Amino acid sequence: MSGTSLDAIDIVSMELVRSTSWSFQVKAVKSLNYCSDWKARLAGGVGLDDDELTSLNLDYTHYLTDAIKQFILTNQIDNILAVCSHGHTIRHQPVDGITLQIGNLPDIGKLIGLRTICNFRVQDVGYGGQGAPLVPIGDKLLFSEYDYCLNLGGFANISFDKCGERIAYDVSPVNVVLNFFANKLGAEYDDKGAFAKAGEINIDILNQLNELDFYNLQAPKSLGMEWVNAHIWGIIDEIDSPQNALATFTEHIAIQIADSIKVNAKVLVTGGGAYNEHLIKRIEYHLKSFLIIPDSNIIEYKEALIFGLLGVLRLRNENNCLASVTGAIKDHSSGEIYLP
Repeated sequence: MSGTSLDAIDIVSMELVRSTSWSFQVKAVKSLNYCSDWKARLAGGVGLDDDELTSLNLDYTHYLTDAIKQFILTNQIDNILAVCSHGHTIRHQPVDGITLQIGNLPDIGKLIGLRTICNFRVQDVGYGGQGAPLVPIGDKLLFSEYDYCLNLGGFANISFDKCGERIAYDVSPVNVVLNFFANKLGAEYDDKGAFAKAGEINIDILNQLNELDFYNLQAPKSLGMEWVNAHIWGIIDEIDSPQNALATFTEHIAIQIADSIKVNAKVLVTGGGAYNEHLIKRIEYHLKSFLIIPDSNIIEYKEALIFGLLGVLRLRNENNCLASVTGAIKDHSSGEIYLP
């Protein structure tokens, strides 16, 4: 799994068991940080022409393959049912029928030497869906004891059951914006939200952010970097310092998330943003209740775990995309299977 915040490739070895319900056990994990060159190439992917993007896709498929093979070798993993790969999203324009996760070329199965399931989002977009979020089926099957599952990654997304259906949607940008301003201060990210805590909130800019049309749309809805480029930078760039930008956008995130959750709910929080203590406290302030922060393996690797589940569901030809979540014309089993 590689997220839009460009922090790392997350790799997990997991064992899935199904009896009356699904359960899982984490066997090994690895977070492979991107070097500056790969960060720059992936960040610039949205602006490439078709030939340049084809070259990037090929290079990234080999890069991802090497990472997976090294992980398997290092951890001496055998008897592998399948590799389930999300890849890295470069283009996501579901209204135009477009979603592209690079690193998923058909030869990936042969390069790894194992059955590989990938391209989980493409079929859903073809069925008129958003192609996102896909994690909620895993929330439902693996984390059903929580009222809400909230992920704070490049974007915040949330899922919950309502009247017997799983509802999920992207709430707001998170680390794709916070990391940008932390970089201006010489840091990879805003550690524990210290920069934001030290800054001052620009109320006028905060109000402009909260008034963006996206927040009034009904689910299903999803976000991508194209939306951030079109709607966020032009507003928040008016702020006079990175610290104040971080303070303002952190407050914006907290308000939008709190508006999406009922009070006194049991909320599981995962993703890198779960370590942002200031953000968590601001969400709790607006929500007026406490959030549940799990152990580090769940915080950091929940999405990768769930894409493993998506791959197994695809092998079983069971639904792994929910129409109630993505807006597709029907529930379906998505993902392409490539053999070694």
